[in-house]
Amino acid sequence: MHGPASPGWLMVALCAATGAYCLLRMRGTTGEQRRAAGAEALMGFGMAVMAVPSTAFTPPGWAWAGYAAVFGAAVLHALWAARRGAHHLHHLMGAAAMVYMALVMASAPGHHHGGSGSGVPLVTGALLAYFAGYVLLTGARLVPAAAVAAGPAPPGWADRPELARACRLSMAMAMVAMLLTM
Repeated sequence: MHGPASPGWLMVALCAATGAYCLLRMRGTTGEQRRAAGAEALMGFGMAVMAVPSTAFTPPGWAWAGYAAVFGAAVLHALWAARRGAHHLHHLMGAAAMVYMALVMASAPGHHHGGSGSGVPLVTGALLAYFAGYVLLTGARLVPAAAVAAGPAPPGWADRPELARACRLSMAMAMVAMLLTM
């Protein structure tokens, strides 16, 4: 997204690290957890690429159509998978937000976003409300999971639900930051 360079690079690092961890989670899980980790890895890496500051690299105009196509396919996949579980609705919202941001960026390729009034304020506001609510809800769910000190031996790193929640939380916070620059 277009904004100050330092926060942009921090967001790139956060999203890339989250995407890398989700790839590692794919190796340690099977079935539905593996598919969810794959969708989250795609989201993390896609957000990392989109968050590269425009002072370092401005993608060509056709790249935004590519983003929209990739995440449009992710929307369809999440919509299909939502038949099996509610968690896929969050993947659907994330992919839809990425399509929306790509379309907004494609419609104003030479403009820097961040208070310029581009995009559809109603859609941006609805996405901001969803992701801000998701951040609050996931953060509240994460606290009790991390506060458990005693109990059975901890599962393997890929099977720890609090780590998966932390990944989703960091990507939702990054999504809020990216939407605020629209």
